[in-house]
Parts: sequence; structure tokens; C-alpha cells
Amino acid sequence: MQSRKNSFKCRQSNKIFRFATSLFASLAIATTIQAASAASTKISPTQETTDPSAQVSQIKPIAQLQIDSSKYQAMGINPFGLIPIFVVGGLIIFVPLFFGGLVVIGEREVGIVVKKFDLKGRKLPAGRLIALNNEAGLQADTLAPGWHWGYLPWQYSVKKEPVVVVHQGEIALIVAADGAPIPPERILGKIVNCDDFQDARKFLTQSGERGRQMGFLTAGTYRINTALFKIITAANANSHGMSAEQLRVYSLAADKVGIITTLDGIPIPAGEMAGPVINGHDNFQNTQKFVDAGGRRGLQEQILLSGSWNLNPWFVQVEQVAMTEIPIGYVGVVISYVGKAHQDVSGAAFTHGNLVNVGHKGVWVEPLYPGKHPINSRIMKIELVPTTNIVLNWSGRTERHSYDAKLASLTVRSQDGFAFDLEVAQIIHVGALDAPKVISRVGSMQNLVDHVLEPTIGNYFRNSAQDYSVLDFLTARSERQAEAAEYIKAALRCYDVQAIDTLIGDIQPPATLMQTQTDRKIAEEQRKTYQVQEFAQTQRQQLVRETALAEIQQEMVKSEQSVKIAELKANAQIKQATGQAEATRLQAVGEAEGIRAVGNAKAETYSAGVEALGTQGYTAMQLMQIIGDRNVRLIPDVLVGGSNGSTNGLVDGLLSMILWNQQTAKPGDVKSPLEVKSHNGNSPLVVDFSANKSNQ
Repeated sequence: MQSRKNSFKCRQSNKIFRFATSLFASLAIATTIQAASAASTKISPTQETTDPSAQVSQIKPIAQLQIDSSKYQAMGINPFGLIPIFVVGGLIIFVPLFFGGLVVIGEREVGIVVKKFDLKGRKLPAGRLIALNNEAGLQADTLAPGWHWGYLPWQYSVKKEPVVVVHQGEIALIVAADGAPIPPERILGKIVNCDDFQDARKFLTQSGERGRQMGFLTAGTYRINTALFKIITAANANSHGMSAEQLRVYSLAADKVGIITTLDGIPIPAGEMAGPVINGHDNFQNTQKFVDAGGRRGLQEQILLSGSWNLNPWFVQVEQVAMTEIPIGYVGVVISYVGKAHQDVSGAAFTHGNLVNVGHKGVWVEPLYPGKHPINSRIMKIELVPTTNIVLNWSGRTERHSYDAKLASLTVRSQDGFAFDLEVAQIIHVGALDAPKVISRVGSMQNLVDHVLEPTIGNYFRNSAQDYSVLDFLTARSERQAEAAEYIKAALRCYDVQAIDTLIGDIQPPATLMQTQTDRKIAEEQRKTYQVQEFAQTQRQQLVRETALAEIQQEMVKSEQSVKIAELKANAQIKQATGQAEATRLQAVGEAEGIRAVGNAKAETYSAGVEALGTQGYTAMQLMQIIGDRNVRLIPDVLVGGSNGSTNGLVDGLLSMILWNQQTAKPGDVKSPLEVKSHNGNSPLVVDFSANKSNQ
């Protein structure tokens, strides 16, 4: 408190001194301007009466200037009148700077003041770098933009530094060169209310600590005393052993969680692996509140969720990991390594494990259901438990879950001493609310298969196989399967696991036994085949007999039908004959009537002819008419006679016939005399000469 009062008195006296200096500088400037004006008035008449060339020659040795009087006269300017102006201007600039201590600070600058000596001989205390009580050395107070008086150049030097600019999306870290030492239990200097490190005096007077600071600068422009504070930004991070990425606002993806490790705070107690959740530090963005609330350094139980965060990389490290995903058909049993004191809530009946409420250390009684969960995987373990039916194969087949990857077919020994392989499939189900009990009891689903199901099912089949022969397993496998399912269901119920079904797969008995059984089976099948063939032959004979009877029956039916058809045909023929007889009778009657009518007509004709010609005349006429109608030849074509006692009548007849045939035959025809016929179609008249000879 006393040092603050002394500092305030020094600052007040320093301001009075600067005000007096500024007043003296103003009076000096005013006096100089007035003297320059009087000198200009006094010189003008002299210049009018004096020869310009002579005056120039007098001035040259003094000012060492080459003035072309004609040139200035042509411009209407008196060259000797410029000398007072230059003198006055130099005084205006030099006097305030030298006697008034004027310092001008730009808008984007900050003035760092160094006091070269103190008139009172005050010096900085030991261990101090920045002066608070106007001692010689670097001053805590900086100069803002504008004109500042009293900083005499022989006593002060002012260094103009650009303002500190932190770009959007970045932060800047602070290292203090002066202040109180950091306590050994911390590695970062505490946060002091000093207008974001822009008020160095407040930082030092309020026990700000030297070294790396908990506080940092966010996006903006700051006027900071760089003699006290070193500013580390993304632009100069490499020169301070850091990367530009560390000085950017930390972004966490939407499907990620940030696992936090703090680098400052009190140590984690023995027996714990992570610091407890601390409230009120705005997700590790306010380091001072975290430390003041008793935050622990090291791994933290609390996690960061998605978003952008202003985090001090000297205080916190973040590891991004994916959210814990519980697939459909599963639940996640949480095994927490941190939390409140262990308190079992499983009840007295559950003696093979412990269950705790959410937030306690141990196996949580409530599982995680399907979805994505922000879980700190460094302090918690999630054991996935399928809530759908699980099939486990004691064979060469492996399911997708791979719980049965180490299971193989069971080798058992039967009652008759044969060893054979047996394949088994077991279907189990674990309820969602029973999953924590199962994990608390056995640790994992793989342990459930290896330490519970494998010995339970294997030993049951090995024991039960000794009560039956191999053939019993082959012939009565359904009964063996039902017995196994009932036993295993009761055994797994004690482990909070539901046995849905037990299935016996392939049974592989010894090859020799199977060969004997196969031969016997083949013989039996052959016997059955012969019996079937015999029965088939008997059936075939019966079929032939029945077929023959069927065919005979068909013939009988045909015969019966033929008889009926014959009777019908006979009746039809009788009726037809009766009809024809009646028709013939009627036709005969008709013809008789016709003949009778024709005869009567002819009789009447004959009577008329006889009456007209007489009996002989009419008869001769009728005879000639008949000969003409029937082409009767009265004279032969060749007449052979034996008159006049000649004996060659036959030869003459043959010769006559040959000549006649040659005359009447067509060209190319050759006929025998015996085959010659009359040209009128009638047989020639043959005369028998032998009769004549005998008569002679």
C-alpha cells in the first residue's frame, strides 16, 4: 500500500514537472517568434539602402550561401528576408524537442519510455525490470497516440512500437518479463485485472507474476508495453518454438469429442487417474477459475463437445476422438474407472459381481442404447453386448461376430467305446437389462463364450455320450437334442443368459463302424429291393390278369354288340327283302300287264297283217325281217364244193381263204386261215367234205 502511495506521488510530481517544462517551452517559442519578427523589420530598411552585391559579398562568408539576387528579385522575394524564417522554424522545432521534451505518437503506435537517469538518484529495486516510481529504466506507463511534453531527450528515450493485432480466429499468448515469482505448485502466472495486459502498472501493482501467463489475447487490437510483455502470435510462433496452428481458435468436429489434459493445477490424488469435473471455468477457457476451484492437472473427466474454443495451449491439450457408437441390435455396458465412491446397487441376490449407478466407479447398472454417445474413452470402457440372438458353432464355421472363432467340433466317446466327432450349434440371447449383470460377472462376451458356454456345453455332451451308443446318437438324435436343450437352458439361466435352442449338427462316427453299418444297410436295402421287385412282379401278374380280363370283357362287349348289330341288320335285311319282294311282285305285275298289253297289240297287228297279206305272205315277210335284224348270212364268203369228182376241194378251199385274207387284211397283220373271221363279224360257213366223200 505504501509503495502505491509513493508511486502515485511520483507520478503527480512528474506531471507537474512536465507541465512546467511545457509552459517554459511555449514561452520560449513565443519569444523566438517575436524576436524573429523584429529582426525582419529591422533588416528591411537596411536592405533598401545597401548595395545588394556588397551585402551578398558580406553574407557569403558568414552563411556560405550562393544567392542569385536577380533570380529572387525577379520572383519578388527578398532573399535576406528568408533567413529569419529559417531561424524561427529551426527554433520552433528544436526548442520544443530539446527544451520541451515533445514526443508525437501515431494512431497505430504505442510509446515505450526509457528513463536514462533520475535527478533524485532513485534506482530500481533488486529483481525489478520495470520502474513504477519514476526510477531510471524502463517505465511501466506507455504513451498513447498524441503529443506528449516533458520527455527531454537527454533524460528520456521513447521507442515507438506498433500496436499488437490479433487476427480473427487466432489467439496471442503472453510472457511477462517482470512481476512476482510464480508459486512452485503452478507453472503459469495468474490472471490479473489489467485491461488485457494493456495496463502494465496494474499488472505489477496487483501482484502479476512473471513468466508464461494463464491469460491470453483474443481477436482485436491492443496497446501493450512490449518491454514488459512478450506477445506470441501465429505470425511469430515459429521463433518461439510453437506452431501457428497452436495459436488458432480450437475447432472440434461435430462427431468428435475432445479428451482434455490440463498442464496446471494441483496434482491428482493417489488412486485416481483423472481430475474430477470442475464447474464454472467455461469449458477450460478460463484457466484462473479452473485453478481457483481446485482443478487438477492431468487427464480430466470432463470432455469438450463440438464447437470453437479459445484454449491456452500452455494450459490445456486436446485429443479428438470419435464419439462412441452403439450399433442397432447392441447395448453398451459402461465400465467407468473414475467417479464417485463405489456403491453396489445390484442387490443381495446378485453375488457374482457389482453394479453401480451412473457417475460412480464400476459397472453402470444402466447400459447405453443404440446411437452415438460422447464418452471419454480414456476413463471409460464400453463393452458391446448383442441383444439379438447369437449363434455359436462348435464346428469349422465361424459367425460374423467371431465369438466362436476358437470353438471346434466336440470329440466324445460312446458307451460302446467308439470316439466320434459331434458338431453343435447353440443359440443364446442376452437381454438389454441383463447385459450389465453379464459383463459384471464375466467381464466380456468373449469371456462368456470361453469361460461359460464352451465348458458347459462341451462337458454335457461328453458326459451324455457315455450313456448311449453311436448308433443311438445316429438314430435318436432328436431325443438327444431335446435333452441337451433342456439341460443347457437351465445351466445358462444362472448366468442371466437365455438359451434359445441347442442343435446337434453333423455326427461323424468311426469309419469302420460306419462301413459295417453301411454294408448292413446296403444288404437290408437290397432285401427290401428284392421284396419290392417281387411285389412288383406279383402286381404285374395281377395287372396282366386284370388286363386280359379287361380285354376279354371288351371282346364280350363287342360280341354282344355284334349280335345286337346282326339282329338289327337281319331285321333290316328282312324288311329290305320284304320290300324288294313286294317291289318285285309289283314290278312283275306291271311287266305282265305290259307284256299282256304288248302281246295284245302284236296280236292285233298280226291279225291285221294276216288279214291284209294272208298267212303265208305275212309269215315270209316276218321271217325276212328277223334275218335282216339279226344279220344272218345266207351265202358264205368262201364256198368249197366237191362236184365233178374232184378230190382237191379242201386244198382249193384253203387257198381261197388265204387269198381272201390277204385281200382283206390290213398292212402288217398276219392271220392264220383258221383265225380268219368274216368281215361282217359272222363265222364263215364251213363245209364238211368228208361227208360228201363218204356219200360218194
